Amino acid sequence: MKNKLFLNAILILTFGISSSVVFAQQSQEELAKASQNPLANMMSFPFQNNTNFNVGPYNRIQDILNIQPVLPFFNGHLITRTIIPLVWQPMNDSSGTTMGLSDIQFTAFYSPKTKGITIGFGPVISFPSGAASLGTQKWCAGPSIVILGMPGHWVLGLLANNIWSFAGNSDRPDINQFLAQYFINYNLPKGWYLTSAPIITANWNATSGNQWTIPFGAGAGKIVKLGKVPFNLQAAAFYNAVRPANGPDWTLRVQVVMMLPSSMLKKN
Repeated sequence: MKNKLFLNAILILTFGISSSVVFAQQSQEELAKASQNPLANMMSFPFQNNTNFNVGPYNRIQDILNIQPVLPFFNGHLITRTIIPLVWQPMNDSSGTTMGLSDIQFTAFYSPKTKGITIGFGPVISFPSGAASLGTQKWCAGPSIVILGMPGHWVLGLLANNIWSFAGNSDRPDINQFLAQYFINYNLPKGWYLTSAPIITANWNATSGNQWTIPFGAGAGKIVKLGKVPFNLQAAAFYNAVRPANGPDWTLRVQVVMMLPSSMLKKN
């Protein structure tokens, strides 16, 4: 036990020293642009909370906390992102709530060397980790792609994927879902930035008029440092101009991201 505690202490100390040395050389503006790039060659640990308002027939509140570790490998040519959603879900009555883990989603992007435009593509896999009331109980997979550019103060791009179910509980409906997230960021002095990154979804198996969720909105963020370790703080609001029956009419998103250099993966 003592050996494990000592090893953990050494690792934490090394992490702090590594991040201090690497990020001390980067300005807040450079760190802001890196934090907005889903294919950046750095580790990040986002905690993204989405609060959905007026959900279901009783206009309840749903809350989803996405823990989304992003890890780069092979000098940034392979980027992995895992989304672990913790859901507070209103029941089909006026008061009950259930909470727990929903389906975990893993994506691996291969990002080749390019000039001007950065691209990444690879598989996305959804695991049936959620309970019956919080997940699909289906294994799903499909392709995913990211395209982005960073001209001047801007970071512009698009992330998209589609998943289909291929195994799981045969009593549950099949899955055929599309997701697209465009992101428009304008970086200001001292680590401040403006952002718009709504998540558009489509359930192709839903009835007509209930397939699409199309939000519009924007927010702001800032890079701050706790000691020498940078954090990306962000808040945004989105109105769902198109939504299925009983879907939320708007969403408040609050996000905290810890940023660490990819060199730590090699050293530790």
